[in-house]
Amino acid sequence: MNKLEIQEIESALKKYLPHDRDLRKKLFESMEYSLMAGGKRIRPQLVLEFCRICGGNPAQAMPFACAVEMVHSYSLIHDDLPCMDDDDLRRGKPTNHKVYGEAAALLAGDALLTLAFETMLSPESIRAVGSDRAARAAGELARAAGSRGMVGGQMIDLESEDRQVSLEVLQKMDEGKTGALILAACRMGCIIAGANGEQLQAADVYARSVGLAFQIVDDLLDVTGDAALLGKNTGMDSERGKSTYVSLLGVEKAKEMVEQLTHTAVNALSVFGERGKDLADFAIALASRDH
Repeated sequence: MNKLEIQEIESALKKYLPHDRDLRKKLFESMEYSLMAGGKRIRPQLVLEFCRICGGNPAQAMPFACAVEMVHSYSLIHDDLPCMDDDDLRRGKPTNHKVYGEAAALLAGDALLTLAFETMLSPESIRAVGSDRAARAAGELARAAGSRGMVGGQMIDLESEDRQVSLEVLQKMDEGKTGALILAACRMGCIIAGANGEQLQAADVYARSVGLAFQIVDDLLDVTGDAALLGKNTGMDSERGKSTYVSLLGVEKAKEMVEQLTHTAVNALSVFGERGKDLADFAIALASRDH
């Protein structure tokens, strides 16, 4: 989990994008605009690192790591659309629909979602990891991205605007909208490596804890963060009348919850011994991020 690894992820993502510039040029450019817009690449790093600590070859997991990031990028394009969150800034740049128009942005998101499965289930990916592991990993991502995961979480989010919801509802929403993809990333890395049940269970605890902590930090940054550092507008949750961990718990209690979740995540890695150190540092860094 270092700069070199992120560079490798960036190179792989670019390789999997369509490069021909024919009548679909605008679509391909729109896909590339969002997929290659930077970001922390958290989810693909988790795929690669869990593969590594479970004794697998991270190079074989790279198509699956890229697939998770494609799904994440598609979700951001769609989240920013006027019919969803109606945002005009993402990662310090105009959102996709502001550059290419709503129709092209919608199609670019659809194309990135389907490219993810094309990448995971290509003949090369299947040859590298075997059909069983490739199918299981793809199944994890399909479940995480769908109605019981990310899309379902987004629906709860939309229906929660302009009304107060309970902490229980908020956590259910975030398990889907944010946590499901993080959980899939960790499990996919384990699956590609052929992890045992104890390792998968540890990955589950780590992922659920990190995923929830990540969302709480996002809520905190929406209140206390610097828009220039974040690369997106702040104060949007309050403007939309959304319940957040900050509005329900207050800043200090929300911070305490992040600390507790991070502690749980780090403890879950004990099954991996010293091999889990980078993932522990990763969880701690995510909890203390300022953007």
